[in-house]
Parts: sequence; C-alpha cells; structure tokens
Amino acid sequence: MRTQFVLVSIILILLNIISIFVFPWFLYSLILIIPLIVMGIIDMIQPSQTLRRNFPVLARARYMLEEIRPEMQQYFIESDTEGMPFNREQRSVVYQRAKGARDTVPFGTKKNVYQVGYEWVNHSLSPTKVEFDKLRVLIGGKDCLQPYNASLLNISAMSYGSLSRNAILALNAGAKAGKFAHNTGEGGLTPHHLENGGDIIWQIGTGYFGCRNLDGTFNDLEFIKKAAHTPQVKMIEIKLSQGAKPGHGGILPAQKVTKEVAEIRGVPMGKDVLSPPAHTAFKTPSELCYFIANLRRMSGGKPVGIKLCLGNKWEFIAICKAMLLTGMMPDYISIDGAEGGTGAAPLEFTNTVGTPGIDALMFVHNSLVGFGIRNKIKVLSSGKVTTAFEMIKLISLGADAVYSARGMMLALGCIQALKCNSNHCPTGVATQNKSLMVGLDVTDKKKRVANFHHETMKSLLEIIEAMGLDGPQDLRPWHVMRRVSETDSKNYAEIFEYILEGSLLGNDLPASFESAVKLASPDSFRPIFV
Repeated sequence: MRTQFVLVSIILILLNIISIFVFPWFLYSLILIIPLIVMGIIDMIQPSQTLRRNFPVLARARYMLEEIRPEMQQYFIESDTEGMPFNREQRSVVYQRAKGARDTVPFGTKKNVYQVGYEWVNHSLSPTKVEFDKLRVLIGGKDCLQPYNASLLNISAMSYGSLSRNAILALNAGAKAGKFAHNTGEGGLTPHHLENGGDIIWQIGTGYFGCRNLDGTFNDLEFIKKAAHTPQVKMIEIKLSQGAKPGHGGILPAQKVTKEVAEIRGVPMGKDVLSPPAHTAFKTPSELCYFIANLRRMSGGKPVGIKLCLGNKWEFIAICKAMLLTGMMPDYISIDGAEGGTGAAPLEFTNTVGTPGIDALMFVHNSLVGFGIRNKIKVLSSGKVTTAFEMIKLISLGADAVYSARGMMLALGCIQALKCNSNHCPTGVATQNKSLMVGLDVTDKKKRVANFHHETMKSLLEIIEAMGLDGPQDLRPWHVMRRVSETDSKNYAEIFEYILEGSLLGNDLPASFESAVKLASPDSFRPIFV
C-alpha cells in the first residue's frame, strides 16, 4: 500500500495541475488532497505503528473505528440483558429512577427464567405493611459513644481526584437530601465533601490522605482535628484492601493530580499517586485492633469500621482471634468483592486477584458467627448494586446494609464509557478536566442521586412487604432462590454452608474452617504452621 499511496498521490497532483487549464475551480480539491498526502507521508515515516507505515491514511480509519467500538457495541449490538459490567436494563432502571421517570416494564421479563443462575424471591399470600423508617440500621458497639443510624443503602467509597469536584458535590448534596451516607474513598476528606453538609464516612487508606505526615505515616493531630471536630463525619473506615486491586494500593493517574488534589492529599503533582499496599500504623491483627480502638477514642467515640476484599482466609480469622484476645473490635466490617468497582486497576488484579463478593460475604458472616461476635459487629456489603433485588440478596446472605458506587455514578449521568482511568470521562463524573466537569450540573444531579436512592429504597420496601416480612431484619438465606439446573432450583441456605454460633471457639471445628483457624494467629498476618 505504500507504493500505491505514492502513485495515487502523484496522479492526483498531476490531475489537479492539468485540470487547472480546463476547470480552474478544481484547484479547490487540493484543500482536501494536500492534508491527506501530508498525513500519509507522516504515517510512512513514523516508526511506532506498523499498520500506519504499511497502509498510510487508510490505517487511521481502523484506529478511529476502534476508538468508538465500545459505544457501537453498547448502543447498537448488545441486547438489553447483555453488556458488562452493567447491561442496558440495569443502567436504564437507574436512569429512570434518578430522573423520576416511569420505571415499569411491559410484556414480561426479558430474562430466561429457566436458565442456570436465574435468581428470585418468593412472595406471600399475606403481604405486610412496613414503615419506611425501618429501612435503617444502628451502627456502633459498646465502646461507641456516637452510634450512627445508617440507611440500608449508602454511597460507596469514591475519592475526590478519581471523581470530579462537581460529582462529589452532587453526591454529597444528594446524600443530605436522602438522609444516607457518603463514603469519601481513600482520597481523604475534602472541602467538597463538607460543603453541602451530607453525612460522611471518612475512609482512611494506606496513604493516610488528609491525616498524614510528610513521610506518609499517620498523623494523630490531623485525624483528631477532622474526625472529632467535624460534625458531618459520622463514621471512620480503615481500608485494608479494595476489590478492584486487592493487595495493590490505590492508583490515581498523574493526569488527574491537579494542584488542589496534590495539596489535599499532600503529594507531588505530575506523578501517579500510588498508595502503599500495606498500612504502616499497624503490622499485626492485634495492632489493628488497638488502632481501631485508638481511632474511636480520638474521634470522640464515633463508629470505626474496616473495609477489605477477602484474600487469605486465615488472615481474617487472625483478625477475629485478635478481637477476642484484645477485647477491641470494629463497629462494622465492609466487604468489597474482587469484581472491582470504580477504581483504576491493572487487568490481572481486576480479573484474577481476590475473593468474589458473595463468597467473601458468606465467609466473613460465618466467621463472626463462629467466634460468637456477629451480634456485636455490623456487616456492610457492596457489589454492582443498582436495584432493590441486589440489596435483598446481600442482606439475605448476611449483610446489615449495602454500599453502591457505580449505581450512584449512573445516577449522576455516567454512561459507562469506561474511561474512568483516562481523565476523559465524557459526562464529567470521573475527570479533573474542567471543560468536561462543567457539564455536570450539581443542582440537577443531586436531585437524581436522591431520587435513585429513594426509589430503590421504596422498591426494597415493596418487595419486603410482598414477601410477607416485617422488615429487612427478617431476611434470611432461604428467601433467595437460584436455579441450579433447567429442572431444579435451591435456596441460598441449601447452596451455602452456615456454621453454628460459637463453633470456631472449641476444638471440634467445621471441616471447611479447620485449616484457616489452625493457621491463624492474632500476632501475625502470616500463617502459623505447627
């Protein structure tokens, strides 16, 4: 094609020169031809892309089509029930509820109800009437002086820096209007989180952003100043790991590190912000428990929780043993699934590291039951929550409340462009580009966030009533059905193992937990081989 390009270029130029004498107006075609020829010459001499060298100009069409492939796939090829990570049906219900539009569907379900994996709940012939204010849960143990009455649905951890200023403002204003909580993400507590007065869960990650010394270690005084004396901060969350990249540490690409972000986080501009994989404030499970107790004391008695994506099972068992040994425990535990979320992450970590959310929730719930401390600790869970059924499923499996991240982003107007890590988010949600951010109107989008929350909670209430229950606290594993073959279905109590209260305290251990319990020590995250 290189030879053909040169020949065609010469012929076009000669034709133009000859045609001037017959059709002088034909000279205007050079306005199009000359740029194409220059473009082709550049393609032939550049060294990095073989296709462009071999197919000047034509190869550029391939790259243009590749650029818009996700949009073409999403809008013209996928059906309503296809598409990842969220299909069109899931996105549409969020948009409709956020806008206050009609969210009913005609002509029956589009799902194959006989396909393996189809899930549902059964209704009752004696529906109940449940008060809306029952859709809350009190978080705070015996050592907590300021327990928090949380909504069953809250905004999951998404940092300022990863999200735009306008997105943070709209999320927090929506949280205030809807009376639910907004998790800051590990990027720290910023003025944008506090501007509208919504309830805040301040997440502290391994980088200790917002409460760090110059060397990156934890700063007690900065923590006290913000945690104890900021009334909007209702809870503190220690992030041990996250689902998008468990064991890796947070990533904020350099193009998103503006001067303001750098000042808030205490990091240099022009470089990727890479949080350390591990905490420096503690090294062992017992030290973690003391750190939790210390944060609770320094915050004035506010609830303190931990967030983790489950990895080695003995490590979580080690934390449970440390709780019993020290008598100090978190007020809640937040479970993040390895399915990932809004955070930028290496492909291998997103696809192949960590425990999926359902499996992790089951193990954590069982572990707390087995050590006899489940009634002292609340469990929060996240994982692609866009509808009330997803909430029902997580609560039935053992969660007390639920987080949603991408659902809330969709409520803001996210179109799943999958450019969160590039600073080119077209809807202004996940970018620091001011020309894109300005398109996100805070006044309009805060209403949409509040609407999505309210309508989802309303749907949750209606399903609970249809099931004949007196409240979400009555949900149990046997309420959720799953098709395991074309002719057979089971409830979650039949699919998953549930161990007995206190069964991990003695010597007669459940077989599925025996190895992890024996390997775990409150004094180390490393396995103890006896």
